[in-house]
Amino acid sequence: MHELSEVAPAFVAMAHRIVWCTVATVDTHGRPRSRILHPIWQWDGQQLLGWIGTGPTPTKRAHIQAHPYASLNYWSPNHDTCVAECHASWAFDDETRTMVWELFRHGPEPVGYDPAIVPGWGSPTSDTFAALRLEPWRLRVFPGTVLLGQGGTVLTWRAGSEPG
Repeated sequence: MHELSEVAPAFVAMAHRIVWCTVATVDTHGRPRSRILHPIWQWDGQQLLGWIGTGPTPTKRAHIQAHPYASLNYWSPNHDTCVAECHASWAFDDETRTMVWELFRHGPEPVGYDPAIVPGWGSPTSDTFAALRLEPWRLRVFPGTVLLGQGGTVLTWRAGSEPG
């Protein structure tokens, strides 16, 4: 097991390079459901937070309400993978949604983009835009070189106590 201060920067670097990930939630009947989403991560040297700007569909809302957790899995063609197991919560307040909108709008390439390009969003205070806050309790960074027998180190971090 590694320290968060070692794993978080490596996780953010890989996640932001890969950009898109599979996000799995659990429905109200205990069944997994996955989708492709585009998170952005903030590491301040102490805490890692992830944000997803997304449409708060009835399905997503019901999943997070029933089971406030998400598993995010990034994969690239060179077999680099990283995973974040997170507590997930919605943010519908204008201040947080505007902060997340601007975080993406001014984010570094390739993870940054202008959210206004998404049809139907228009602005951060639109009813069709919400912020999903991600607080990891477990991280794993697995370079493809390890899988291919070319060296490297798998980094894993787990919070002192897992949620739930």
